[in-house]
Amino acid sequence: MNFMPRCRALCILAIGLLGAMPAVSPAAAGDVLQAVKARGNLRCGVSEGIIGFSAKDTSGRWTGLDADFCRAVAAAVLGDPEKVEFRPLKASERFPALNGRVVDLLARNTSWTMSREILLNARFAGVLFYDAQGFMVGASSGVKTAAALKGSTVCVVKGTTHVEQMIDYFGGGGDGITPLIIDSEMGAADAFFAGKCRALTSDVSLLAAVRLRAPGGPQSFVILPERISKEPLSPAVASGDDAWFMTVRWVLFALIAAEELRITRANVESTLNEKHSASVRRYLQYEKQYVKALGVRPGWVVRVIKATGNYGEMFERNVGAGSALKLERGINQPWTQGGVMYAPPLR
Repeated sequence: MNFMPRCRALCILAIGLLGAMPAVSPAAAGDVLQAVKARGNLRCGVSEGIIGFSAKDTSGRWTGLDADFCRAVAAAVLGDPEKVEFRPLKASERFPALNGRVVDLLARNTSWTMSREILLNARFAGVLFYDAQGFMVGASSGVKTAAALKGSTVCVVKGTTHVEQMIDYFGGGGDGITPLIIDSEMGAADAFFAGKCRALTSDVSLLAAVRLRAPGGPQSFVILPERISKEPLSPAVASGDDAWFMTVRWVLFALIAAEELRITRANVESTLNEKHSASVRRYLQYEKQYVKALGVRPGWVVRVIKATGNYGEMFERNVGAGSALKLERGINQPWTQGGVMYAPPLR
């Protein structure tokens, strides 16, 4: 295929999106960080209850990969991972809540996309979980591939990109696919289990979480093999405060880098104190400059890792082998182990 027409098309798309971008008054640097410190807690937007990512356990405590990331940020900024006010949001509520400063941080199974960054003024800190959109059907339905869903009604959540991507996958016009759009993840799951649609489409991780509470048990439903989109799930902040964005981003990178450096919840203090590696020594060399620029107190990396463990520990506990979901690491492995998880150097 000729490269130049594709390049021109992308340029036209970019210009059109930029022209549609609403004017936003930038916040003064550090406004959100100072507000969080003054308030004494971090307001974190999460899901209404997605197992493995953000859901309440039997004691009422929020658990999951997203919930743990909120605690890691609170540990870095406030010195206490428990100083988080979790605010459950529907998918359609998340960006208004972020831009309206109802939440300081959005950690809610949210894919990083061009339109959300340009048109919805979200700033994505980095990928916390690489996912993909898929389909779930009844095990007794006889459906083995997504192609067999043509002519079917498919349940999908309002306020997500899944409707458009599903229609595109089935030929642009839907080719007989009828979306049944539901206001929430659990509502869509309930409609699917009630037989109102032949399939449920969402991120594969969410489908795995939904299947855990399926009537008849998880074995009664199967996730089809097709993956029809890239869904890089990322924490996000509102645009206009680069200082806050930088703080959230480097908390994420610290978690990812810690796994690569084999720094764990159990050994973080001894590893940093004994300066086991050149990377750790370089980090310590610049720490005073880092904490001043980030607006956090010294020792923030130790606090973060002690609060949640490194990225690998978070993954295994919440969505991996040690969890109910038992998802494989796949491309969420570190780049040194065949995955794509990669943090810039802490130097």
